[in-house]
Amino acid sequence: MSAAIAIPIRIAQGRILVASSRSEFRTRVLKGLAVAASAAAEASGGADALIKLESNEYTTLFIDQQLEDLDAEELVATIRARFPLLNVVVIDSSQMAEQPSFDHPAAESLEIAEEAPGHASLDPPASASRWMNSLDVTPPRVDPLPSMIGTSRKMEQLYRLARLVAPRDTAVLIVGNTGTGKELVARGIHTLSRRSRGPFVVVNCAAIPESLLEAELFGFARGAFTGAFQSRLGRIHAAHGGTLLLDEVGELPLSMQAKLLRFVQEGEVQRLGSADLFRVDARLIAATNADLLQRVREKQFREDLYYRLAVFPLSLPSLANRPEDILPLAQHFLASLCAQGGLGKKTFSPEAAALLGKYSWPGNVRELQHWIERAFVLAEANDQIRAEHLSLQSESA
Repeated sequence: MSAAIAIPIRIAQGRILVASSRSEFRTRVLKGLAVAASAAAEASGGADALIKLESNEYTTLFIDQQLEDLDAEELVATIRARFPLLNVVVIDSSQMAEQPSFDHPAAESLEIAEEAPGHASLDPPASASRWMNSLDVTPPRVDPLPSMIGTSRKMEQLYRLARLVAPRDTAVLIVGNTGTGKELVARGIHTLSRRSRGPFVVVNCAAIPESLLEAELFGFARGAFTGAFQSRLGRIHAAHGGTLLLDEVGELPLSMQAKLLRFVQEGEVQRLGSADLFRVDARLIAATNADLLQRVREKQFREDLYYRLAVFPLSLPSLANRPEDILPLAQHFLASLCAQGGLGKKTFSPEAAALLGKYSWPGNVRELQHWIERAFVLAEANDQIRAEHLSLQSESA
């Protein structure tokens, strides 16, 4: 039988963030704290909490130990290193559910439930002074994902979230404009996961005709349709033991969404023209440049599938929103072209570098790469990319 104990908490003046995958937990904590609505905010999970902490200032974080998207212990360690002044309180929502009341009368102590002796104890809150004494207040830098370039704050936030989720089998939804590098993010997560030695299978849902999509994804049995002379396993089965990336998942027709949902929920695949079920162990990552929630509202995308895919959403910023990464990316592409051509090192003139920084890059990183390749050809034997090698493109843009 659980007993109520009081954990002393000093809540400094400022905003409070409550993070949990369970809305009833968030509601109960906020009600118990009895703080003004303007002084509190909610996060729907660990990833959402990190995003909100990056973009807003909070003094106290209440976090559910039973998160669905991330390991709470790893997340708390990351948060405390990243935000040493933040007061972090971890509460087990499974214990709290047994508590008949959740009172916080004086904003100095918090009533929660505690199991019998021997149960793993909850992390106590840490005062700002304690963490200031034990940690460097400079936020630690995060290494880019494999094969990715960029050190802007927005990209560091992406790297941090991706590295947190990579060791787990949590479904990931990568949202970003065309050309931002969604497949690179997915591949980086796969490389850092325990499935890295398994296959990484990419299916572009927008590139396969609807009439062929079911057979391509799920496979088919011999005689399932005209021309099916032998049975074949689909792309989902090919990802067994590894990672499956469904690129442009928003383009899936509704009929395919229903069948995909069975795989997401049960890990089972049924081939076209066969009653046999195959068990497939594959981590699922989806990517899209569409607003899936808007498509759900328009009845073009299944709501149940959306919430299965978006357990851990990652937002990939456009190149225009991280201008400090433009020149490093351009230098990387230029160095690669020089190496491929067996040429010496080329550089950008100051005027050319300034020109790159002025453009809005609607095609994102992919467009930048094509610009640099064209400029590389136009520069011929010159050891420097000059503004005139880019001017024709900037005028047409």
